[in-house]
Amino acid sequence: MAQVYRGGQPYGTGRPALLTPHEVRTHEFPPLRRGVDPVEVHRFQARLADELAALYQEIRVLAQENDRLRRALRDWQARRCRPRNGGPW
Repeated sequence: MAQVYRGGQPYGTGRPALLTPHEVRTHEFPPLRRGVDPVEVHRFQARLADELAALYQEIRVLAQENDRLRRALRDWQARRCRPRNGGPW
């Protein structure tokens, strides 16, 4: 498993780290003789960074909803499986 570095520090998941919107916005491309329009590149970077930020926010919201549902299920299961008074034991 390859070691992944993020900001000069080891990132221990073993998977490539996700790009942050800031990294997309600030990434510099080397100049080429027959390159692309830098304004278009920066416009695309801004659009991509905005989409990443929206997706990361959606992931956070869905993770919170998942936690809420998991807690609700656990509480429901605890109520349903609680032994009733007057049982044989």
